[in-house]
Amino acid sequence: MSVVTRFAPSPTGFLHIGGARTALFNWLYARHHGGKFHLRIEDTDRKRSTEEAIAAIIEGLAWLGLDWDGEVVHQFARAARHAEVARALLAAGKAYHCYCTPAELEAMREAARAAGKPTRYDGRWRDRDPAEAPKDVAPVIRLKAPQTGETVVQDRVQGEVRVGNDQLDDMVLLRGDGTPTYMLSVVVDDHDMGITQVIRGDDHLTNTFRQIQLYDAMGWDQPAFAHIPLIHGSDGAKLSKRHGALGVEAYRDMGYLPEALRNYLLRLGWAHGDEEIIDTARAIALFDLDGVGRSPSRFDYVKLNNLNGHYLRAADNGRLAELVGPRIEKRLGHALGAEAEARVRAGMDGLKARADTLEQLADNAIFYVRPRPLPIDDKAAKLLTAEARGHLRNLARDLALRDWSLAGLEAALREFAASHGLKLGQIAQPLRAALTGSLASPGIFEVMVILGRAETLARIEDLASVGNLSSSER
Repeated sequence: MSVVTRFAPSPTGFLHIGGARTALFNWLYARHHGGKFHLRIEDTDRKRSTEEAIAAIIEGLAWLGLDWDGEVVHQFARAARHAEVARALLAAGKAYHCYCTPAELEAMREAARAAGKPTRYDGRWRDRDPAEAPKDVAPVIRLKAPQTGETVVQDRVQGEVRVGNDQLDDMVLLRGDGTPTYMLSVVVDDHDMGITQVIRGDDHLTNTFRQIQLYDAMGWDQPAFAHIPLIHGSDGAKLSKRHGALGVEAYRDMGYLPEALRNYLLRLGWAHGDEEIIDTARAIALFDLDGVGRSPSRFDYVKLNNLNGHYLRAADNGRLAELVGPRIEKRLGHALGAEAEARVRAGMDGLKARADTLEQLADNAIFYVRPRPLPIDDKAAKLLTAEARGHLRNLARDLALRDWSLAGLEAALREFAASHGLKLGQIAQPLRAALTGSLASPGIFEVMVILGRAETLARIEDLASVGNLSSSER
């Protein structure tokens, strides 16, 4: 039997990190088994579903690189089919009309609460004569669920899970206005789409018992179920925004690479020995449900940053330059010219070695493209004493005629330091401050080569004016 999985988000918000992991697990399982992965938008909640959320879900999946097979299925568009199934169950005597009013249902719940019992429907219309039905109530259709025995889920992650049928009530399939409920729609869609494996969060496990009863009532084969433990915060508490429960687009905007986020999400609840870095091709080759644990995983920004740094350093420099360019432009407030873009690209090896995210990479790269005079931070300014600036002016005259290569510039700086009785750091660090505006940067000779002779000498010359130094030097 060919494997068919699905990701079925409700478009009432953006694609959050837990949903992204569910999508990833379904995608990997399908790709590992040579099957199909479908996307279904469960937009039956018309009041809360929005086109913006649908677009964000699709954009988030596309950014993560989780491609789906076939067209996107919109659940609401299939409402007539869902209602058809409910009416078929009614005709077969496996469902019935319930004429309870909202007031009666609320009184039923209040009585159950007062008695310390679960607030389940009491089945009062299950075998009642429809001739007694009030004429002014539009009935719902309820499933005539089994009342004895157990419903059993053979879960691929949780193991065998059982519930007594006396703990479940007759769920509503079709509302009084003729609209299908979520529980009905999910089962009909999964059946009609040929879903063979339902992989989702364990918060859906209680739904599964009811859905299995519906499969049985229709005489349909059940899919295999796998309920994944939820993601918690680093402190073990339920995941919230402060822990990282953000939309996928937020991680993109924070500067994470999709391949890094895929790898990180894979390791949130799934393991293959002690391997931490698992690229997508290897993940497809390895992934199966036996590697999914039963305990909640913990979201950890430190691990995510470390992993992203690994993928950042392995990424193509041209791609990184394209990704970081708009971030630099946002900081500068204007577009980068061709020369500035070339500098960023040329400096990428030295820049990405010191960054974990694209945001950090943009911060590291901006000194290459800032207009002169370059702003100097306070720590760097403290090194640019009058004596240091004098040395730099002398150095600039010496550099003007030198070979502009890594080896040539290093030789020139060492010769200058020796001839003036300085240690190399006594001239190299003030030079770094003058050329980058800080004390942290790629190697100074690399910086000089990428800036070029004219820009390097001009930045040193700017120090003739102290207006851009810290208050301690003004």
